[in-house]
Amino acid sequence: MTIWRKALTCPIIFVMVLAVSAPSAGMTPKEQNLPSPLGYVNDYANLLDEEWHKQIRSVCKDLETSAGIEMLVVTLPTITPLPHAQEYASRLYEAWRIGTAQQERGILLLVAVKERQAAVAVGKNLLAVLTPKELDEISLNFLRPMFRSGEYGVNVYRSAVSLATVAGKVPLPKEAQKPKRSAGFWMNLGVVLLMFYALWRFTRPERRHPFPRWKKGEYWGTGQGGFGGNFGGFGGGTGGQGLR
Repeated sequence: MTIWRKALTCPIIFVMVLAVSAPSAGMTPKEQNLPSPLGYVNDYANLLDEEWHKQIRSVCKDLETSAGIEMLVVTLPTITPLPHAQEYASRLYEAWRIGTAQQERGILLLVAVKERQAAVAVGKNLLAVLTPKELDEISLNFLRPMFRSGEYGVNVYRSAVSLATVAGKVPLPKEAQKPKRSAGFWMNLGVVLLMFYALWRFTRPERRHPFPRWKKGEYWGTGQGGFGGNFGGFGGGTGGQGLR
């Protein structure tokens, strides 16, 4: 796992997790003693009132709808027994499989109250825009003031908005193109259809005799006229013996 970390002057650790750690791979949140996800907003520390909860959830939902990026916000009273928010965020990001369905386009914003630490875990396909510089600005503008003032709702909301604004610049992943049919496929299809047509054409009831109209006695002779379909006109009562 590659981790970028920068210590701040106040007791806040703000990190960007570039990848998840291998030791917890394949383990459920319960097996790692981690909480289970509740939705876009997971306020286990009870820091957010109903209005801020709704607004933060709306930001996360809109980001996934418009840009295909899954962002979750988590608040915790403590990250004990882990010493740093960066490790907790890394494990939680992996255990909850954030951004997996979106092709590694996930964001986790974690706030730990007792330790006065914040961490952001970012999927690898968002690293081009969510750079250390961008995250430093979010920390400076919202997270450090949040711990000093205790105004969690507004600062978590502004942090989420900032993350969504920057991450939204990443273009949507292109859908896999369907393989084009080769010329040989269409040629073979045309031959099959032609065979079916020929079979239908020459097996209809009226086509069972190669000369259907002759079979019915409608014509006789070589086409030079005068003989009709029977022998009436020669006398002798031979009329009605024409071929049928």
